[in-house]
Amino acid sequence: MSVQIAISGVSGRMGRALLEAVAADAECALCAAIDRPGSPLAGQDAGAAWGAATGVRVTDQPASALQGAHALIDFTRPDATFDYLDACVAAGVPLVIGTTGFDEAGRARIAAAAGKIPVVFAPNMSVGVNLLMKLAELAAQVLADGYDVEIVEAHHRHKVDAPSGTALGLGQAVARALGRDLADCAVYGREGATGERDPRTIGFATVRGGDIVGDHTLMFAGIGERIELTHKASSRATFAQGALRAARWLQGRAPGLYDMRDVLNLN
Repeated sequence: MSVQIAISGVSGRMGRALLEAVAADAECALCAAIDRPGSPLAGQDAGAAWGAATGVRVTDQPASALQGAHALIDFTRPDATFDYLDACVAAGVPLVIGTTGFDEAGRARIAAAAGKIPVVFAPNMSVGVNLLMKLAELAAQVLADGYDVEIVEAHHRHKVDAPSGTALGLGQAVARALGRDLADCAVYGREGATGERDPRTIGFATVRGGDIVGDHTLMFAGIGERIELTHKASSRATFAQGALRAARWLQGRAPGLYDMRDVLNLN
């Protein structure tokens, strides 16, 4: 039996990538396509944007759309995600959250909802990026002394949060491995007479421009050598495929807050 997938934010770039991924996945089927209230797409076939009929019409009513769904995949914005989160709790539907930009209170709200339904919440759904996160921990453990840690990320001009959730996730992975608190050691910008670099800091640099899907480089800069771990995404399809993998993995899971490390057995 196919996993019945509901997708929110279908008018967005990731929404379309998810629709295309479901159409190409033999183990999944699209059961609902949801967009923002008052969406001009409401009532249209979800595949109309690229001329491929899906047989599923776009709706702006998530409560009714989730009936019969095995999982909802959400890559929207935090305020919209909370609406979908509440709808999933009410319907008892597992949720995959790829949205980024949540503050501490938002993350706590997701964690509370995960006490009632299973939720996969990850800053990046790419299999490659999550492997990079694991490698970041290993590298930090080996390079604990004498290496300065810097993270450089680049995304398209439309991205609204910075640093990216993935960059922050890399920083958190390194900080955990080094026994540090990222909130205390992160440096998000440098300008003017900053003085010498504090060796305990983790630096972030952000680039925004054009149609860059997502580039991340984690740098360990020592004396006489530099180790760089890099992931470059050339298509949103990689995030969509990872999200579908997470949705399939959620089937039969107990309520709880999971991430892609759980999905990929990287813990």
